[in-house]
Amino acid sequence: MPDPKALRSLLARYADLRIAAPRNDESRRALDDVTYTLCVMTATSTIEDALERADSLLAGTATATAAAVPAPAAGTCTPGVPPHPAAPPREDGGVTLVA
Repeated sequence: MPDPKALRSLLARYADLRIAAPRNDESRRALDDVTYTLCVMTATSTIEDALERADSLLAGTATATAAAVPAPAAGTCTPGVPPHPAAPPREDGGVTLVA
């Protein structure tokens, strides 16, 4: 469950940007960023679904349960994109961060 304050803030930002009708590249990018973030926070792939899910989450309805979010298929995050190959275990037990 995303933080309700953060979700409300993003919804307000999305509404402000939509009402202002993006007039330049900067405002279009800002709208794209907010749209993407809403989709990620609500585990959806379209803004329409994200808005519906956000409403449900904030209202505390049954559709906000974890069971409503489908599991990724066969270990992939994006359909059609294979997962990264598993790295061999390290002897030192450390973690390698890749940017």
